[in-house]
Amino acid sequence: MNNQNTKKIRFAAVGDLLLTARSSDRPGRGIEALAPEIVSLFKSCDVVFANLECTLPGKKMIPTEPRVLSTEHQVRSLQDSGIDIVSLGNNHTFDCFDEGFLKLSAMLTEMGIKWCGAGLNLEEALNVPIIEVNGLKIAFLCVVDRSTGPSSFATEDASGVAPLKTDAICRMIEALKLTVDHIIVSPHWGMERFRIPSLLQIEQAHTFVNAGASMVLGHHPHVLQGMEFYHGVPVVYSLGNFIASHVYWENGEYLTWNKFERTGCILLAELDSTSVFNVEQIPVIDDGNLVSIEKTRWGRNCTNKVNRLLEKGVTQKKYKREAFFVGTIKPILSRLKWAKLKQTRPKDFKKLFHLISKGVNQ
Repeated sequence: MNNQNTKKIRFAAVGDLLLTARSSDRPGRGIEALAPEIVSLFKSCDVVFANLECTLPGKKMIPTEPRVLSTEHQVRSLQDSGIDIVSLGNNHTFDCFDEGFLKLSAMLTEMGIKWCGAGLNLEEALNVPIIEVNGLKIAFLCVVDRSTGPSSFATEDASGVAPLKTDAICRMIEALKLTVDHIIVSPHWGMERFRIPSLLQIEQAHTFVNAGASMVLGHHPHVLQGMEFYHGVPVVYSLGNFIASHVYWENGEYLTWNKFERTGCILLAELDSTSVFNVEQIPVIDDGNLVSIEKTRWGRNCTNKVNRLLEKGVTQKKYKREAFFVGTIKPILSRLKWAKLKQTRPKDFKKLFHLISKGVNQ
């Protein structure tokens, strides 16, 4: 039991902030999209962390799409949000190369919001912000896995995001433990829309905890993945989307999100000098206009489902089935509109049945 006189803080973390805009003169939503109850929750916390998945426009852009571009107005909206620190360690931070990154990081610094996970060189990208509240020091280590497809990784003399190298991260954790109370590792990893992590991710997370991490908080899949307690330490493999705005292509088309992809969670916890406790997943949903706490059975069912999938154990066979479901079955189901169904013939259903049977037996 925690002594009442023990110093402690209240901590919250959310997943992806997709502050996207169709164009510079048609800005999308900012933090004003948060329901008052979420803003109040953030302001009741001592530290709030998020993954800021966007950049600001520059003269040049990476050739691959979609790019996640924001506006200064949208980024400025973070100022009074209650968010204290963001990860820029993701695959869209350098969508407009150094110019976009410098604009974004400078604006965050001006607003007093700490950031990590990217830089003009490896030293800056691996910089570990430390937030001290109520006598407790919390360090944030944000890194990016190669599989997520960032345009550049930082080197000694070139810009990019911080690479996820397990051994190097563990050495950093062990060194930080000498001077701080808690280390939160936030990896950008996993496969998009997968409801379970890979065996490698699980191994990496456990290795971080063994090295001394107090929490592991993942993002990139844009859907919820499960939470587990490894040696009593909370590991969330994906916090999911938080602000799930459209992602635009240059031709005017855009990526939308289904209801499950619009459902994320706020991880709420308390920390004292030695432990993390009172950990809670609060489901949230973005209906396209407002981001609010999801109070029906839907949100809780989503978090419970991904937690159960993780609890049952991840195997290579289960991971292959998930890949088949995400890569083959979901695209087919998404096209089953009534207008299309009227044109469907029995042979089409036979083909679908064959694909499903093949995937189940993999």
